Amino acid sequence: MTQPSLTTQLRRIEGAIGGVLFTRGQTGSRPTPLGHSVLSRARPIVAEMTALVMAARDAACGMGGLCLRLGSVGGPTVAAWLRRVHRRLPGRDTTIHIEVSSAALIQLLATNQLDVALVQEPAGFPLHLPPGLERRVVVDCEPRFVALAAGHPVAALGCVALPELADDSWIVDPTADHDCAALRRALSTAGLNPRLLQVRDTATAADLVASGEAVRLCQPTAEPTDGTVVRPLLGDPLTARLSLVSRTGALSITEIDALYEDVAYAYEELARGSAAYRAWRERRGEIRPPGAYGAPHAPSPVPPADHTSPAPPAPPPPHTVLRAPAVRLSPTGATQEHRHLSA
Repeated sequence: MTQPSLTTQLRRIEGAIGGVLFTRGQTGSRPTPLGHSVLSRARPIVAEMTALVMAARDAACGMGGLCLRLGSVGGPTVAAWLRRVHRRLPGRDTTIHIEVSSAALIQLLATNQLDVALVQEPAGFPLHLPPGLERRVVVDCEPRFVALAAGHPVAALGCVALPELADDSWIVDPTADHDCAALRRALSTAGLNPRLLQVRDTATAADLVASGEAVRLCQPTAEPTDGTVVRPLLGDPLTARLSLVSRTGALSITEIDALYEDVAYAYEELARGSAAYRAWRERRGEIRPPGAYGAPHAPSPVPPADHTSPAPPAPPPPHTVLRAPAVRLSPTGATQEHRHLSA
């Protein structure tokens, strides 16, 4: 809220109460005796209102707390993950909240609006988790591929180097946390300074790529749209970590284990179905055999991964849990929310 808006709202409240709540000075505002009295009585009301809203949301889901509230960044993994969850829990009411921003998903988890969320972190820009959240790494070092027009001069290559795209404009989504900063860093390292087009709408972005107007980064599991191809970048200059983050105590360890298995297997199916990604992983010996995720086991704390180097590290063990100190997060990005009711 801007300062003028806050001042206007405060004056409206003071008019309704009939007295001055704050005195304003050069060093800021201080509550008056009346202000102290109002604040002391308002705090428990705000807390009760928050509890009421959360209880109402649970009730709206069907059976007070039996609703499974999932969140995720957008991408091909979402639908495959949901299919597995619904197949495993046919009687469970489930909602899915899609965000461009992983930081926004972390904020929703921290404020008890989600139970678990699939988030991504560009290398070099790790997420900081508030107390009470746990991370399990699904993919420690996922490469970013590039989508370009099928008629692009380098479309026939099996792997594309960044300098070969020096004359292209790049599409970026300004609401996608640090994706733009990570791209700028990689381009600068390669000695490039291309034009960046800020596009939030995915359909428009796909049309611009297909027409040859621009190129854009994509997840390696992404299927090429009509008139486009997806290619790996030489040397993997851009990578990200994909993790499942949950609120401590929101779900049982068994439930978290099962959700982790669901998303891990869903991701593996997509990875095997992508010819470009499958070839990339085969060159690195990263194809997991069936059953590679094995039986669930107790998570163990590990230090955050170092994402300063583009070289992929050894795959981590499943169910890695990371706890991080508190941090103030400012969620950004457009929000889309879809409700899925099980049959």
